Amino acid sequence: MRNNKYLFLFTLTFFTLGFVNIHFALLGFICMTLPIILLIKNQRKTWCQGYCPRSSLYTTIGKTKKWKSRNTPRFFIKGNMKWIMLLYFGISLSFITMSTIAVARGIKPAMEILRFLIIIPIPFKMPQLIDMIEIAPWVTHLAYRFYSMMMTTTILGLVLGLLYKPRTWCTVCPIATISDVILKK
Repeated sequence: MRNNKYLFLFTLTFFTLGFVNIHFALLGFICMTLPIILLIKNQRKTWCQGYCPRSSLYTTIGKTKKWKSRNTPRFFIKGNMKWIMLLYFGISLSFITMSTIAVARGIKPAMEILRFLIIIPIPFKMPQLIDMIEIAPWVTHLAYRFYSMMMTTTILGLVLGLLYKPRTWCTVCPIATISDVILKK
């Protein structure tokens, strides 16, 4: 399947649903598990080549640029940048997991703000159009952390797409790097 040009609407919907209720951010787990499931099933990067909503977003925004794109730095394609991003992704997931466990055990309070790069607080309170009471604080914490990670990587991808080629993020995307490692086995 070729990348459907309207898949970017899923990315926009994901971020919009976070304003409806932050717990919708947990739908982002689909974007982490489905690529691996498709990879194992098809032995190809099916997600990256046809279903990734973020690549669709970057391609769509890239078409609106009025200036000529610069080439993606070789360091991104053949260098260590993809391993640096995978390390960031792994550290972020570990931090998310450990802090969520700490909230679930009552050791620390739930975080109810967004953070850029998992550590920089965003001075913005997300409106919640639908309030879900009776949700465990650790679930709310996990949702904010996950939304923050998805927001960070999407912003990084947009910046890279505006500076270089639209899908520059795809060269360093942790899911693509994990897929490459699995396919080489």
